[in-house]
Amino acid sequence: MEQQTSRELILNRIRRIAERRGDESAANVTYQQEEVYKTVGPDLLACFKQELEAVSGKCVVCSNEEDMYKQLAALVEKKELPSLFSRDAGIIEKLCKAGIIVEERENNFIHQSAGITSCELLVARTGSVLVNTAGNSGRQMHVFPPIHIVLAKASQLVAYVGDALEAMQQKYNEKLPSAITIITGPSRTADIEKTLVLGAHGPKELIIFVDQSQ
Repeated sequence: MEQQTSRELILNRIRRIAERRGDESAANVTYQQEEVYKTVGPDLLACFKQELEAVSGKCVVCSNEEDMYKQLAALVEKKELPSLFSRDAGIIEKLCKAGIIVEERENNFIHQSAGITSCELLVARTGSVLVNTAGNSGRQMHVFPPIHIVLAKASQLVAYVGDALEAMQQKYNEKLPSAITIITGPSRTADIEKTLVLGAHGPKELIIFVDQSQ
């Protein structure tokens, strides 16, 4: 049997995909049914933690809100962060009660050590966090601070990206936020000599605190 060239292999693969897409029976197959996507089990939080940490993110599971701010204070001390920056009044109030210094310079992102926000949803299968511009954080908070800390609840977990988008559609209907962003791990690039670099186009660290009581 004559061995196929790399070009022929690629063309044959494209041809098979095109034929499959033309098959009506394949049109009803959702992406989570594909073999490449593993089925999410009943423990969404365990799946989320595993997938997030697989892409260099960190997931801190907390027993309740009090424990979450206690562990957050411990993280601030461990990393020797001078302060945290937030635009969310509710988060700021709880940070102060936990004895955590809050950054007051509104737009001076250059000097911020870490930013903290809430989120809309967590996607278990990909270890992603979905944020948008509907809250007080806007667009900058998810991009500029070198460390992005997210406070979330276990009730915000969904299995797949499709579930998250459907939930957003149901919540906002025709008044969707101007920007919806799905973040999967810290910012990364391997453009230069195929060397992976974190923090090239955004936060170098992504840390998600999840309150499993809510």
